[in-house]
Amino acid sequence: MSQAAASWIATAIGETLARQDRFTIALSGGSTPLRLHQLLAATPYKERIDWSRLHVFWGDERAVPFDDKRNNAKMAYDSLLNFVPVPASQIHLMRTDISPEESATEYEAVLHQYFDSAVGGTAGARGGGSGGGTSFDLVLLGMGDDGHTLSLFPGTAVVHEERAWAKAYYLEAQQMYRITLTKTIVNYSARIAFLATGAGKAHALREVLKGPANPDLYPSQVIKPVAGELHWFVDEAAVSLLDVH
Repeated sequence: MSQAAASWIATAIGETLARQDRFTIALSGGSTPLRLHQLLAATPYKERIDWSRLHVFWGDERAVPFDDKRNNAKMAYDSLLNFVPVPASQIHLMRTDISPEESATEYEAVLHQYFDSAVGGTAGARGGGSGGGTSFDLVLLGMGDDGHTLSLFPGTAVVHEERAWAKAYYLEAQQMYRITLTKTIVNYSARIAFLATGAGKAHALREVLKGPANPDLYPSQVIKPVAGELHWFVDEAAVSLLDVH
């Protein structure tokens, strides 16, 4: 699965950079992207991708220090960014050295600098999208066993956020603050790719793809590109409860 995703990502980056100057990508946290990062940082993908033209973001972050192993940015640096030549000025961390609320506000300001003209500025943040374009060129997403994606967890208000592009909130179940992009900006992406592996994802994957709409229980259902592409990269265990023949 990771090999297939790496090949697809490298091709998407190459095709996009043939017609525009930059490629914006939002990375995912969690354990599933680790192997993908390692592949992208090695031959042949390291040489195929023009890393100098990538602009890197994150989908969400745990409000823990950068040197904490739970920090999503640390994982990305340790497995990918320390090994490829992306200019530091083009890597946009969700800061954890300030309050989560300040971090989300700061991140939203950066997003508006990049994407206002494409998705219609304030109108886009309200779901109107008068700009008629796209935000990220690619957003990579994971899905938890509970059907969450980003930091959109079951039963949290942020699942239904319509205005803000980035939000911070305290996740009681984990006793920690989370900072996350919202569906409002992610759904304007040109491409969105979910990565899901393992039998633990099988039930949630079936419900997200084939079950009734219930985003309070399965938040991944709110990811619906306005005009872009939605892809799922899964292994056999994850699709074991789906009829894929």
